[in-house]
Amino acid sequence: MSSESGSERSWHRLPPEIRHQILQSFLGQDGCRQAPYATVSREWQAVVEPRTFARIRLTPSRIEEFESMVHRNRALVRSIWLCLELMEYDCYMCAPMDPLLRGFRNTDSFMIMVSLLDVFTALSRWDSRGSLQLDISIYSVSDSEHWFKYLTFEPDVSFEESGRRGRVERAIQAKCDDWHHGWRGGRRRFAPDRWAISKIFNDMMGNGPFAEDGQEHEYWHLLPLVPAVTSVLLRQQNRRRWKPTALASIFARLPRLREVHYEPWREWVHTQQASTDECMRSLLESLALSRALASASLLLEHLSASFMVDASHFFAAREPTWRWRNLTWLALTSRLLTPDQDSETTEDMLQAAAGAAMAMRKLETMEIWNGSEGLAMVFRYQRAPARELAVITMRGTWELALHPAVVNAWEVVARRHCCYGCTFETELLDAAAVASYGDAIHCLRLSNPVLRPISLEQIRMEQRIRDGSVQ
Repeated sequence: MSSESGSERSWHRLPPEIRHQILQSFLGQDGCRQAPYATVSREWQAVVEPRTFARIRLTPSRIEEFESMVHRNRALVRSIWLCLELMEYDCYMCAPMDPLLRGFRNTDSFMIMVSLLDVFTALSRWDSRGSLQLDISIYSVSDSEHWFKYLTFEPDVSFEESGRRGRVERAIQAKCDDWHHGWRGGRRRFAPDRWAISKIFNDMMGNGPFAEDGQEHEYWHLLPLVPAVTSVLLRQQNRRRWKPTALASIFARLPRLREVHYEPWREWVHTQQASTDECMRSLLESLALSRALASASLLLEHLSASFMVDASHFFAAREPTWRWRNLTWLALTSRLLTPDQDSETTEDMLQAAAGAAMAMRKLETMEIWNGSEGLAMVFRYQRAPARELAVITMRGTWELALHPAVVNAWEVVARRHCCYGCTFETELLDAAAVASYGDAIHCLRLSNPVLRPISLEQIRMEQRIRDGSVQ
């Protein structure tokens, strides 16, 4: 008898490219555990391993064996999701009035310190010729078990791509009957108090574990340089806050860093926002200085800053000699884009934007937008091929009328970019469809993502769950 079955013979008779397509389709099925199939044959291994090792989820308990796990397949790793899980807590600790109980625990601080040191040490030995993304999430599994049932902690893969949206929403709904924490009948009936909010939005390593600033400085310099990392993700699912000085220290250890996706939350107390904004300004300056640049934005190719700085302030700060020689896409938010704003102030900002665009010789798209509950607006300039019309789009929940001076300013920009002139398009959106700024981003159809796709999906899902509108 032949040792090869009929089905095996049929399989090997197929052309290699057909077999490859079949394997890709089979292994891409929702819920398919791929790793075990690598043992079937070298052919299957060649398909399975690039999928298995492309995205690695790493927890503190696995860091010690991380090197041995991926040693043979380092070149296949494209993204490392570092999940630093904080200690779990019970109802006594979910909204404590005592600041000592509410604060960031030293046990968690030391876990983060040790984990970062171990990961950076391991990655410092990796080849620095490729691209590697480091995605850092810091959370407790208890966060979604008390007041904030809707919190999810997901990899950087959209729900559409992973096919998990339905399962995630059903799992959350199953928890949403907890009157003690404000949930009844699948929706939130009353909001958490400030103590519960402070617990989730704590400053990481806020009052410790370092006795003095010198010790913290020494710790960050223990981290070796990691040339392999080229991109860092700090997504909005991280409610707890990084100190800007800590972020600056981490970024300084990544000499080939090309992309930073940072999605911080605004302060809940308005009086604290000015201090936070000043710290963020210092962080941006430190990034520039670490690369001997006078200004971080002038050498960037893409820049998106949502609510971190108002577009009017960005353009007002422009020096006459500034030239953005590489910038092709710029997206900024402005609170001046509201229907009740003084029109002259808005027009001044749009003319200042045109003045800046004149100094951006490679600019393809500039978007100035705003969004919140019941409100959305984007002003978009899109360059066209030479001797064609550039497009100005105004899409929003009200009509944005442009003064002739604004129109003329952007006509000049278009001609500077070798376009024939500008054409203006408007689209009115339904304000009732905008329940959050996540919905605003979705409805505005911005040309490039201003949030990671999974972050946008999480924001919109959280809003539906709080409203009880999940189907």
